[in-house]
Amino acid sequence: METAELFRWVLENLNYWVVTLFMAIESSFVPFPSEVVVPPAAWKAMADDSMNIFLVVAFATLGADFGALINYYLAKWLGRPIVYRFADSRLGHLCLIDRAKVEHAEAYFREHGAASTFFGRLVPAVRQLISIPAGLAGMRIDKFLLYTTLGAGAWNSVLALMGYFIYRYTDLKTPEDVYQMATTYSHEIGYGILAVAVVVVGVLIYKGVKK
Repeated sequence: METAELFRWVLENLNYWVVTLFMAIESSFVPFPSEVVVPPAAWKAMADDSMNIFLVVAFATLGADFGALINYYLAKWLGRPIVYRFADSRLGHLCLIDRAKVEHAEAYFREHGAASTFFGRLVPAVRQLISIPAGLAGMRIDKFLLYTTLGAGAWNSVLALMGYFIYRYTDLKTPEDVYQMATTYSHEIGYGILAVAVVVVGVLIYKGVKK
């Protein structure tokens, strides 16, 4: 099945299980854009009674946790040499993974520590891979799941809000149109949310140090 046909199938068969499955795929090492799933599902939840927008976010976050756990445990069990060998392989490149992307994710993890599994979920090109350095570093699974759930929940809420606003303030009538618009603006919104989160955390740290 070609990519365009797969996207069309997802958009035509949106339900909670499809949302969970494809968000798990999106959060693992298999490339799949979350914009195909959450904004159209949220839009559909507003357009008819087949889904609830809050449950869309919940199931999308559950799927993201599943996918993140796949990356986490594969990295933990296989180790750095095999992870980088996969990144250098043709199969890794087909999954849109290469050595530079894994190195970037590791550098991000080293710079931001455990909290990177939260902030990384908001960063394009890091979101799908941030679980790998967490697994390589042997991060505690309870802390990993907490930060991953919070970060994935925040990102999925942003995507769901995009679907909600598209329904309320545009004349788009199909999930395909919603996906196209969400793809156009998702990266800019993600960086904006990340900037706000960094400022808030910085202010909290400053107040804590001052006290």
